[in-house]
Amino acid sequence: MKKVKIILIIVISILALIIFLQNTEAVETKLLFITVTMSRALLLILTFGVGFATGLITMSYVSRKPKKAKADNVE
Repeated sequence: MKKVKIILIIVISILALIIFLQNTEAVETKLLFITVTMSRALLLILTFGVGFATGLITMSYVSRKPKKAKADNVE
């Protein structure tokens, strides 16, 4: 099962890299009150990174075990 996860991570990483490298033209992006011109590849990488970080934070919040109250341990 561990090998399957590693292979899946490698395949997804290669596909993401191919998509990033195919989209190099400049685009205008509005960020709140400013307009930024950057390559589409950079925009995709930033979006991918923000989504990945959001997923990690959400996963750590959801998988956290609830702490037992100290009142339960007192006799």
